[in-house]
Amino acid sequence: MFGFYRIAVAVPSLHLADPLSNAAEILALWREASGQESAVVVFPELCLTGYTASDLFFQERLDQAQNEALSRILEESRSLNTVAVVGIALRRADRLYNCAAILQRGKILGIVPKSYLPDKREYYEKRQFNSGQSIRDTTLSFLGMEIPFGVDLLFVDAEDLLLGVEICEDLWALTPPSNAMAAAGANLIANPSASNELVGKADYRAELVRTQSARLLCAYAYASSGLGESGTDTVFGGDAMIAEYGSLLGRSERFRREGQLVTAEVDLQKLRGLRLAETSYADAPAPDFRRILLAPLPRPKKLRRRIDPHPFVPGNPAERARRCEEISAIQAHALIRRMEQARSERAVIGISGGLDSTLALLATRRAFGIAGWDPKRILAVTMPGFGTSARTRQNAVALCEALGVTLREIPITELATLELAAIGHDPELRDVTYENVQARARTEILMNLANRQKGLVVGTGDLSEIALGWSTYNGDHMSMYALNAGIPKTLIRYLVEYYARVDETLRPILEDILDTPVSPELLPLREGEIVQETEKVVGPYELHDFFLYHFLKYGADPAKILHLATLAFEGRYDAETIRRWLRVFLRRFFTQQFKRSCMPDGPKVGTVSLSPRADWRMPSDAEFSAWLAPLES
Repeated sequence: MFGFYRIAVAVPSLHLADPLSNAAEILALWREASGQESAVVVFPELCLTGYTASDLFFQERLDQAQNEALSRILEESRSLNTVAVVGIALRRADRLYNCAAILQRGKILGIVPKSYLPDKREYYEKRQFNSGQSIRDTTLSFLGMEIPFGVDLLFVDAEDLLLGVEICEDLWALTPPSNAMAAAGANLIANPSASNELVGKADYRAELVRTQSARLLCAYAYASSGLGESGTDTVFGGDAMIAEYGSLLGRSERFRREGQLVTAEVDLQKLRGLRLAETSYADAPAPDFRRILLAPLPRPKKLRRRIDPHPFVPGNPAERARRCEEISAIQAHALIRRMEQARSERAVIGISGGLDSTLALLATRRAFGIAGWDPKRILAVTMPGFGTSARTRQNAVALCEALGVTLREIPITELATLELAAIGHDPELRDVTYENVQARARTEILMNLANRQKGLVVGTGDLSEIALGWSTYNGDHMSMYALNAGIPKTLIRYLVEYYARVDETLRPILEDILDTPVSPELLPLREGEIVQETEKVVGPYELHDFFLYHFLKYGADPAKILHLATLAFEGRYDAETIRRWLRVFLRRFFTQQFKRSCMPDGPKVGTVSLSPRADWRMPSDAEFSAWLAPLES
C-alpha cells in the first residue's frame, strides 16, 4: 500500500541458558507481530540462549539445546509470512559466530554473522566469538538445509523492501556494515542487539539509531536484550526502537519485566524517492550483495501511522519556537547580506495588513536591529486600492508605527483608473485585468520609490503562492529580494505568532492580523467587508502545503498524496473535496512554472524550495495530464 510496511521490534522475556523456554517466548511475539500484519519482526542478539551466557557458549549441550529450540521455531512458523530476525550462536569450522538468522515460513533464508566484536570494559565477546566480516559468497549445511551465510546478504520482496542485517556493535563501529548495505539498496536495516544500560547511554543509543537512519535514508529497526539477561555486572533494559529518515517512530518501555512488541509503519517508497534526489547517495559505490527473495509479506490494510496534516510546521511547541527563531535569523541575515551587497540605503516594502507583508516587515525590522541601522530607513508603503478594507489599512498603519519605521501612503485608485482607461478596459468589468492592473500599479510604485530612495524592494510573496502561481506576473510576483520565498503559508502564521509572543507591544496588532481572512483585496468591498477570500478561490492553503510537501520532497504519486491527505485531514475534508483541490494544485503548479522561472532571489529556509537556480528546475511547457490521471478513478 503505497510503500508502507509495518515493522516490529520485540523484547521477549528471557530465560538465560534455556533455549526451549526462549523459543516459546519468541514464537508468541512472532505470532503477535504476524497478527498485526507486520512484514518484519526483529528480536534481540543471541535471544535463544541469552547474550550473557558467557563461557556456556563453549558447552556442546547449550549448542544442541539452541538448535533443538530453533528447529521447534521453524516447525511452528511454517504458516507465518512475517520475516523474523533472530539472534543465534553458530558453530562452523571449529569457530563460533554471533549471528542473526533470517526466518520465514519455516525456513532459514540466510544467516548473517556479526562483524565487529566488542572487547572492552564490560564486554569480552572475543573470548567466545569470532568476527564474520570476511565471510562472503558462502553457504553452510545447518539443520538439514543449505543456507546462504555471510555479511553480503540482502533480503528482498517483490515490491519496495530490501532488508539488511547488522548486529549490535556493528552500528557503533567506525564504518558500520549498514553503510555498504544501504549503498547496495537496503532501505530497512535490522539490528539484533544486546546493549546494557548506563547513565546517559539510552539517549546516545537512540540518537545513534536515529542519525544512522537519516544518513542512510533508510528505516532502522533495533531490538536489544531485556531484564532476563544476567545482572552480575550489567543490566539490560530491553531498549527497542524503530526509526525512519531521522525520526523515531516507536520505542519500547525500558526495564519492563514482561515481553513486549513495538510496531511502526515505515514508508519505504518515500525513502526510495529521497535517494533518487540525493547525489551523495548515488555517488556511493554499490558493493555486490547476494539477494535472497522473500515470500510475499504481510501489508497493513489500514495505516495506524499518524500522517501530519501540517508537515512544514513542527507539532511540538518548543521545537516550533526554535524553528521560528531560526527562520527569523535566516531571513534577517539574508536581507542584511543582500542590502550590503547592493549598497542599498533603504528597504522599501509594500504593507497591506495581511500575513505575508507583516512577516516581511517584521523580518526586515529585525535585520535593521541586528545591523544597527536606523529603522526609519525602512520605507513601508500602504497602497489602498478598490478593495482595501479599513481593518487591514488600520492594522498596517498601527504595525508600522509600533515598529518605528517610515510610513507612506500612496493610493492606487487614480493610477489604476488611468491605466484601465488607457487600455480601454471597462472598470465595471471586474476580471483578471481589473485585478492585475492594481497589482502591477503597486509594484511600479515600489520599484520607482526604491530607485528614488536608493533602496531595495523587499518581496512579500510566500512559498505557497509561488507554488500555485497566485501572483500577478511582473506585479507582486516581482521584487528585488523575495524575503518570504522559502516559507509556506501554514508556517507564516506561526512565525507571526512567534513575533507576537516575543514582543508584547505588537501582540494586539498581530493577533488581529492573524484573524483577518487571506485576501489580495483587489475587488471592491461589500458593505465595508472583504469579498475576495483567496482560499475560496484556490482552496485551503493547509491542503496545498500538504500537497506541495509530498509532491516535491520525494516525488509522491498523486494517488498516494490523495490517500495520505484523506487520512491526515479525516473529519475536516472529505475525499472528494481533497481530490478537487489536488487537481487544482497540480494544474496550477504545472501551468504557473513560467513565473517561477524568473522569480527573484530569496533565502531558502527549509528543505523544500522552488528556486529555479537551485531546488526546482522544470520546463514551463510540461503537460500535467499524466499527473491528473491517477485522480480520475
